[in-house]
Amino acid sequence: MADETQVIPADAVARTWVTSAPPAWQPYLRLARLDRPIGTWLLFWPCVFGLALGAAEQDHAFLGASRDWWLPILFGIGAIVMRGAGCTYNDIVDRDIDARVARTRGRPIPSGAVTVKQAWMFAGLQCAIGFIILLCLNRYAIAIGALSLILIVVYPFMKRITWWPQGWLGLTFNWGALLGFAAQSGRTTAADLVLYIGCFFWTLGYDTIYAVQDMEDDALVGVKSTARLFDRHVRAWVFLFYLMSFALIAAATAFGVRHPATAALLLPVLAHFVWQTRKLDIDRPETALRLFRANRDAGALIAAALLIASWLP
Repeated sequence: MADETQVIPADAVARTWVTSAPPAWQPYLRLARLDRPIGTWLLFWPCVFGLALGAAEQDHAFLGASRDWWLPILFGIGAIVMRGAGCTYNDIVDRDIDARVARTRGRPIPSGAVTVKQAWMFAGLQCAIGFIILLCLNRYAIAIGALSLILIVVYPFMKRITWWPQGWLGLTFNWGALLGFAAQSGRTTAADLVLYIGCFFWTLGYDTIYAVQDMEDDALVGVKSTARLFDRHVRAWVFLFYLMSFALIAAATAFGVRHPATAALLLPVLAHFVWQTRKLDIDRPETALRLFRANRDAGALIAAALLIASWLP
């Protein structure tokens, strides 16, 4: 268990509510990344996209029916616990690599604040909560949710065997687009699949930006990433990924909501993507984290566009 002398990770966020929690809890809260909610937002937004598109599939405005209010709450809790479970599992698998990287060697497992056994138990608790939430959905959605476990289990190993671990994260982190749609409609459609692929390219963009800050350390320990693969061309690739994301999400929205104005509602998202790309500088990796976190706002813009589109006459 942690004590008053616990090591604070170099990548921890200073002065959050986690630092005010009981000392024994703090390593577990950091293990679940509750001091860094950006990952939870990025897991939650695709769920909202799927829920909104699924509502349109059922020919009603999103948040216009009573069940539309409790589903986002369920998915919000699910995003918190499943993101926490995924981070805990990832830290268990990566504990030796994390111990060799300055930014991560203070994390709970490599620092000794939490043992591997305790981490496994904590991951199991979070998964149990996620499973209970999943059981509140229809049978088709339960099956879709269960399939995501394959992606979660494999993800931590991808950076050891491929230059495209960000691609696998894209497949994993955006599964909520499929799950949210299934929770609303009980099926999967072409529009939902296009939405999922659009979100996949979104993740390719923002996680490549995130990886920019670790390029030097990743090279030293042999960890692969799209940022290292693209190197000096990383900005061009991120812009391409964002353009693909915008085009596909706009197509999914136009096709799923069936209103000609829906694509125009997403233009602020495109402007946001352009801003991120222009600000990205491989020689200033300290800016990468700020740009990565800005995707919470990009997700909010996409969600707002889908919400407004679903209410258009």
